[in-house]
Amino acid sequence: MSDENGFPAEDPAVVGEDPLGLSSLLDDEEPAPAPEPLRAGDSPEDLAELAEVEAELDTRWPETKIEPSLTRISALMDLLGSPQRAYPAIHIAGTNGKTSVTRMIDALMLALHRRTGRITSPHLQRVTERISVDGKPIPARTYIDTYRELEPYITMVDDSSTASGGPRMSKFEVLTAMAYAVFAEAPVDLAVVETGMGGRWDATNVIDGTVSVITPIAMDHADYLGDSLTAIAGEKAGIIKPGDPDAIGAVDPVTIIAEQAPEVMDVLLRAAVEAGTVVARQGSEFAVLDSVLAVGGQMLTIQGLGGVYDEVFLPLHGAHQAANAAVALAAVEAFFGAGPDRQLDVDAIRSGFASVSSPGRLERLRSAPTVFADAAHNPHGAAALAQALAEEFDFRRLVGVVGVLGDKDARGLLEALEPVFDMIVVTDNGSPRALDPETLAEYAHEVFGEDRVVVKPFLPDAVEEAIALAEEADGERISGAGVVITGSVVTAGAARTLFNKEPT
Repeated sequence: MSDENGFPAEDPAVVGEDPLGLSSLLDDEEPAPAPEPLRAGDSPEDLAELAEVEAELDTRWPETKIEPSLTRISALMDLLGSPQRAYPAIHIAGTNGKTSVTRMIDALMLALHRRTGRITSPHLQRVTERISVDGKPIPARTYIDTYRELEPYITMVDDSSTASGGPRMSKFEVLTAMAYAVFAEAPVDLAVVETGMGGRWDATNVIDGTVSVITPIAMDHADYLGDSLTAIAGEKAGIIKPGDPDAIGAVDPVTIIAEQAPEVMDVLLRAAVEAGTVVARQGSEFAVLDSVLAVGGQMLTIQGLGGVYDEVFLPLHGAHQAANAAVALAAVEAFFGAGPDRQLDVDAIRSGFASVSSPGRLERLRSAPTVFADAAHNPHGAAALAQALAEEFDFRRLVGVVGVLGDKDARGLLEALEPVFDMIVVTDNGSPRALDPETLAEYAHEVFGEDRVVVKPFLPDAVEEAIALAEEADGERISGAGVVITGSVVTAGAARTLFNKEPT
């Protein structure tokens, strides 16, 4: 048990414990799309109305189209009474690992008895995943009612913007406003906020984080964020801001920086110095000291800002997730003001990490053969996935199911995956933005060779084919086989639905 600041209780007497088969897909007939699973409290009527709200929101600019301005979201926040100022926040930007770090911070804060609001994006299966309170997606009813309550104010901002020749609010701007309003209504003790595409002009950036976190930065969204690592880093660094003396729980701001390329680190450090924030860097002020494979994950020893945390079980695979854990811990320590002479409650930290889940991140969907889903969608993420597969598993045969969006570096992603996949099945993940399977196959032929590539445009067919390829080669049954469904967040989400996993 910890005190109100997350530190161990002084009296040890008060310390206590913190209370598919795919048979339906293997028929000769083409299966119908898997039904979207119901979450407790989500009635069919609510889901039908949620679909209507989504249809309305989908008429707005998508997340892939942004304008470098916070004018519209700021205007809406003003109309709503600035709900984003009702609670402190930890703000997370970067290219890879953002969602995992966000979910880890959320889990740690819950273990330290804080009520949290969490924003993540994009969602895997249902849009309500993007807005969570106390670690759980809000019900469809809450999403619908919040949108309807904000709708008149959204219309006012739309009208003002279009009258001056600007666009209506984007869908992401509306969702961000909804999240901040939900958190204020809850109310929460803390918002854990993942940016969308960038940082400086990201709609979430109307919030001022007590702690700013920058996860590893790599090339992605070059059309919008810049065609170099330094340009992208400059955009992501936009979340690093001076402290607001009038903010809730005002303290000196801290910037937590994951391991970065030297040129990226230079940009981020300059931004932190300019904003006057304290800086903690992975590999300097905090680090993973040791990682040992364990059943269902890994056992970590982490050097935090406040000391060493040992025997930390993380139920996620890969060195990249261990690194994410160190970043998340440092962010939570910074929020509570931990330092060399103040360490957070180790038992609470262990409990928090043990409860972590990161759906669609090397997530096991089935056994015999083992089927994983992973949301890797760029070469950097694919390389981390390949490293985890090579280091932590010993498959005799591994087959990939790959569906990629058209604006991604598909060839670079395939090159990163080639060393670990015996064969791949290229497919369409169902998104309107999906890269055509035939085009993806052309890239795959160049990287893997024609004999190692199969094309199955319908995702369930692709999964069925991959399982068959994994389990049998040259007419012989193979044990110890695996399948990994990857290439996009959309692909991972479709895989979760296919295997009847509930949105989380």
